[in-house]
Amino acid sequence: MKKIARLDYPINHLSQNRWSPRAFDSKPVEKEKLRSIFEAARWSASAYNDQPWRFLVAFRGDENYEKIFQTLVVFNKNWAAKAPVLILNCYQTQFKHNGTTHTTAQYDLGQAVANYSLEALNQGLYVHQMTGFDAGLANNLFGFGNQTNAFSVSALGYLGNPTELIEDLMKLETSERQRLSQNEFLLNEF
Repeated sequence: MKKIARLDYPINHLSQNRWSPRAFDSKPVEKEKLRSIFEAARWSASAYNDQPWRFLVAFRGDENYEKIFQTLVVFNKNWAAKAPVLILNCYQTQFKHNGTTHTTAQYDLGQAVANYSLEALNQGLYVHQMTGFDAGLANNLFGFGNQTNAFSVSALGYLGNPTELIEDLMKLETSERQRLSQNEFLLNEF
């Protein structure tokens, strides 16, 4: 199932085809593809080239997957259990060059996740990003301390069959994609 965006202006193929499915196939993800996905994250822009992003990659059936899954809110647990990969997206709290609070770390992490999400699509995979999880619990379960903070979770894998989802989620999965028009988010005209 593909959900291609209806465009007002031309954009690249990956951005047009990127969406966040909840139906994942249980097929394992090849580690070579994961390496390419994180290579895209590696080359993301960041303040002072600090690269504050950190990722904990977990595969269904391993202990880290269960820990990440435990932190999800019930709504996300309803569908994420079938995803073959869960990624805990984290950031470093201090700049490396001077030890001060890293004020743009969350922004930089977001850019890295966006880059890996597009590369995932390039590899034939899909990503569903979630903030519906308990970051404090994740920080405790993985013993991050004060230097690293969990910020979001991504489910990653091949597209699955939406009919395997509960009815409400299946409706969301098969509905048309909706977005604000540019007039609704641009603060000025040009």
